[in-house]
Amino acid sequence: MEHEYMKVAREAVVKYYNDRLDRELSYKDRLSYNETFIVWFSKTLQNWKALVSTTLSDGMYFELTYNGDKDVIYLDAYKKAENVEIWGEELWD
Repeated sequence: MEHEYMKVAREAVVKYYNDRLDRELSYKDRLSYNETFIVWFSKTLQNWKALVSTTLSDGMYFELTYNGDKDVIYLDAYKKAENVEIWGEELWD
């Protein structure tokens, strides 16, 4: 079951993406709610944090932090730069 805060996080990503990231896309290419998903979510007291991704292959990743004292969401947008494989033996040498 998806919590209401998770829905808010996913909706915020859809709005951000469609409003800011791809103004050049046609309407058919806009991000939909069903193309987003929660990767990780945590709530502590009146605050919460969500990591949200999409099914798109653009490498974007979103971190949303809700400050319950101020009733504000902070959205950080990231783009994957690199994926490096590091084996355990390399870490312990």
